[in-house]
Amino acid sequence: MLVAAAVCPHPPLIVPEVAAGAAVELDGLRAACGEAIARLDAARPDLLAVVGGGPASREYPAGGVGSLRPYGVDVTVSLGDPPADAPALPLSLTVGAWLLHRVGWSGPARAYAVGSGSPVKDCVRLGAHLAGLAGRVALLVLGDGSARRDDSSPGWPHAQAVAFDDTVAQALAEADAGALERLDAALAEELMAAGRAAWQVLAGAARDAGLRGDLLAYHAPYGVAYFVAAWT
Repeated sequence: MLVAAAVCPHPPLIVPEVAAGAAVELDGLRAACGEAIARLDAARPDLLAVVGGGPASREYPAGGVGSLRPYGVDVTVSLGDPPADAPALPLSLTVGAWLLHRVGWSGPARAYAVGSGSPVKDCVRLGAHLAGLAGRVALLVLGDGSARRDDSSPGWPHAQAVAFDDTVAQALAEADAGALERLDAALAEELMAAGRAAWQVLAGAARDAGLRGDLLAYHAPYGVAYFVAAWT
């Protein structure tokens, strides 16, 4: 069953080498992610499942390798114990692996990419499956909110962006799996909210788990909403 979950964002700028001179601007976000992952460790899970969005749904049962070379730095990270021909991780799982390495995570982990267009029911079904993989399961869920909040956003401002992000923030603060499951997939895509599918995997895993939520961060420094939460 699910005993804990951490929700973190996955912007490449969270890695200081990528952010370069702007690295200090995300120090608080990195610290919040470290706290959320520390709470996962404190829950003593038998298995950690790392879940993030990707171009297609895929499991990485033997681990995978991610690189930040497309973002201008020679940083490579891995999840699990990947073989020599390990598949490349998408950005979300690459950042997840980096966050875990940063705090010295050494426990067993599996990685799952969820296609950005995955139907809600498929995301929820995957979450329920993950929660049943071990007696004590923890999730590290990677996902960003809307990228259409204001003039500093990558996308054109959208009237519903901030309200959507506020709904996500409240659901994460209250460990409200039902509210995450009810997120509109079409609206999330329109708002460029990359975390929707992964959050709905969390919703499926957390059904009847009785967890309590703690929203550790909710910021939009570059016009994209970043959330950090711990469910225990």
